[in-house]
Amino acid sequence: MQQIIANLLKKITEFLEFFISIMLAVGIVLICIRMAGSLSDIPNLEVWPNYDDLLSTCFNLIIGVELIRMMYYHTPNTVFEVLLFAIARHIITDHTSTFSSLVGVCAIAVLFATRKYLFCEFDISATTIFRASAKVHAINKLLGVQIPYENDATLADVLLQKLAEIEKEPRIGACAYFSDVGLRVAKFNDQGKISRIEVIRSIH
Repeated sequence: MQQIIANLLKKITEFLEFFISIMLAVGIVLICIRMAGSLSDIPNLEVWPNYDDLLSTCFNLIIGVELIRMMYYHTPNTVFEVLLFAIARHIITDHTSTFSSLVGVCAIAVLFATRKYLFCEFDISATTIFRASAKVHAINKLLGVQIPYENDATLADVLLQKLAEIEKEPRIGACAYFSDVGLRVAKFNDQGKISRIEVIRSIH
């Protein structure tokens, strides 16, 4: 019963995120159309949009677009971009004190440092499941990755060898990582052998 309710709530939240994204996208499009029709008023500083209004509105629209991406993709990178644009907007358009601008610049520096040193290489990734008997050379060519292998090795051969090297037991969910790709045990067959392997690619 609890699992049914959890699945229902998950579907409701996904629908609400999608609906909110649609409304936000429609609002952004309408504002863009309104601005396009009002560009001739920019030289007049007494009416909307003057240059400051245009700059502020464009930043708001960009942040809105990034919010849509954040709700759709749910990745650390989209959160980073929303925060980056929000802080940049504050620095550029608000014209506050020098101290406030300095704090904003420091915040951007912290964001970039966090992205460089704290984001896991596979935070943003694409996954594909293959048969464990698939040949590594074919997977490398298909996905454009560099899984190290010898002779005519299969995914299972490479994964089992790597798990043995790092002294990790082969079980569902066990992972082995290489320079630009990871392998994860996805399924065993009735004989207790690995039958499906998930290939995890970094897409930074």
